[in-house]
Amino acid sequence: MTTSSRSLAPALFPIGLLLIAMASVQSGASLAKSMFPIVGAQGTTALRLIFASVIMLLLLRPWRAKLTAKSLRTVIIYGMALGGMNFLFYMSLRSVPLGIAVALEFTGPLAVAIYASRRAVDFLWIALAITGLLLLIPMGEASQGIDPLGAAYALGAGICWALYILFGQKAGNDNGVQTAALGVMIAALFVAPIGIMHAGAALLTPALIPVALGVAILSTALPYTLEMVALTRLPARTFSTLMSIEPAFGALSGLLFLQEHLSLAQWLAITCIILASVGATLTMHNESKPLVPAD
Repeated sequence: MTTSSRSLAPALFPIGLLLIAMASVQSGASLAKSMFPIVGAQGTTALRLIFASVIMLLLLRPWRAKLTAKSLRTVIIYGMALGGMNFLFYMSLRSVPLGIAVALEFTGPLAVAIYASRRAVDFLWIALAITGLLLLIPMGEASQGIDPLGAAYALGAGICWALYILFGQKAGNDNGVQTAALGVMIAALFVAPIGIMHAGAALLTPALIPVALGVAILSTALPYTLEMVALTRLPARTFSTLMSIEPAFGALSGLLFLQEHLSLAQWLAITCIILASVGATLTMHNESKPLVPAD
């Protein structure tokens, strides 16, 4: 192996992990939607996080993490953001196509990227993002309009996604990949009561167990573990740039697995949001600037 290929491998490794994580989480979302008729979005979220927390508890043994009072607070916020992101995103999927829900949700990471860089060119990325949102948000009685409540849920998930990035990176630096397991366990404790209240005994339907297990692995256990590894190995700008293509993964997954065909305007909106995020992250001043709040 040449010196250049050896030096390139460490850089490509976290990028590959992130691409796998994005493909996994969108495939899992498509599978999760098949559970909605039985236990609803609330029950689906609860089952996903409960199964995922058990899996990650066994694999990552998070009890070995050394938590201080300060790091515990960060992990709790990270876990609650993760739970809120999952819950609100699935609530949006009840009435919004997968690709559009991901695009609306992605306004959270986009806001983080824009916040980290303040130059005149940023107004271009803000304008692109706003254009994308205007193309997606319902306007009048247009037949292609998106359900307002579903859009609001997706935007709320975006806020949680921003908090997930901010506090996930900080928590990951403190405790490594075990943070992902701790976060999912906290998310499960946060969301499970909502799912139990909504679905009740339907959560115990035997036919749901293998599907819920698959969703837990594809949408939570695998991608969040891979993302936590990537978060601690990539500069903030690189991580955000790569995450920019997630709406495209969502749209393609919805098309392939759910037969959700988007209009030209909706594809254009997704493209605008992707370009806005890529542009915002590539024009940051300092590539190594962390996406964590100052103490």
